[in-house]
Amino acid sequence: MGIQKLVVAAFLLHCLGALAQAAPPAGRPPLPSGPLPLGAVPAHDPVLIRQNGTYYLFCTGMGIAVWSSKDRKTWTPEKPVFAAPPAWAVAAIPGFKGHVWAPDISYANGQYSLFYSVSAFGKNTSAIGLATNQTLDPAAKNFKWVDHGRVIQSVPGRDLWNAIDPNLARDAAGAPWLVFGSFWGGMKLVKLTPDLTAPAQPEQWRTVARRPRDPRLNDSLPGDGAIEAPFIFKKGRFYYLFTSFDYCCRGPESTYKMVVGRATALTGPYADRAGVALDQGGGTPVLAGDKNWFGVGHNAVCTFDNEDYLVFHGYDAADRGRPKLRIEKLAWDKDGWPVVAAP
Repeated sequence: MGIQKLVVAAFLLHCLGALAQAAPPAGRPPLPSGPLPLGAVPAHDPVLIRQNGTYYLFCTGMGIAVWSSKDRKTWTPEKPVFAAPPAWAVAAIPGFKGHVWAPDISYANGQYSLFYSVSAFGKNTSAIGLATNQTLDPAAKNFKWVDHGRVIQSVPGRDLWNAIDPNLARDAAGAPWLVFGSFWGGMKLVKLTPDLTAPAQPEQWRTVARRPRDPRLNDSLPGDGAIEAPFIFKKGRFYYLFTSFDYCCRGPESTYKMVVGRATALTGPYADRAGVALDQGGGTPVLAGDKNWFGVGHNAVCTFDNEDYLVFHGYDAADRGRPKLRIEKLAWDKDGWPVVAAP
């Protein structure tokens, strides 16, 4: 295939996925107003946390979709985080109308921190923002999301990386690091200031995972090295870096799958079970699609009551490939590698 055709093909592949994330598919019914069982919850890029016995789920959606549950089995939709698109995002990202991607939730020092990403169609014109709250309970008197605006931004022609899919992790000293990225030059890791609102100075950038990219491609194109959605989880003496390979957002044509590598330091280097570095294309399989789920990916890992869980979305073969929330127990083999526990 000639370079012109290769460039066009790569761009079209990316656009198909980006379009699916940029707006709900045509014909998609509005979010329900009442509770749903786990297997019916529409979700994309989910992340989960618990406060005072209630689980709160944050997902890609208009204003950031939010669900709550007492038992992880029945889920109730809550009001979105943002009633209107953040003004800074509208100004920074052409065409942004409030559909926010890939939130990440964490708690430290009396504060819930919610990172989120906004992006233009088919480009790395993207940015990651931060909102904070003292509580996740909408009925609490001090419930109020405070938006702190942009933390990191990627610019076409300047950056060979894409500022989406954020995840906050802390090193052994408690210092905050943000891992993020999609396609282009892979997963990036940067140290943040203690208040989480900007990169620390001097800036410390690392590439922790990537897949091969055709060097002939224009830097403005994502390329075909399909990797995204990093998530770092500490278990024992290792930091585990989960990522998603291949293509999301295509319904029955989705090929999403999850892989993992590990390191003894949060900053890496990360390697898979075979010793292949994640920044050289490595990744040990965790879970892939099957006849019931066309693709599975964009995971978080949570611990509740001394049990670890893999939280992710899958494209449901029984519902025309629509994305649904999945939560599976995560076990660890004798060598310390994660495996999805048998149901």
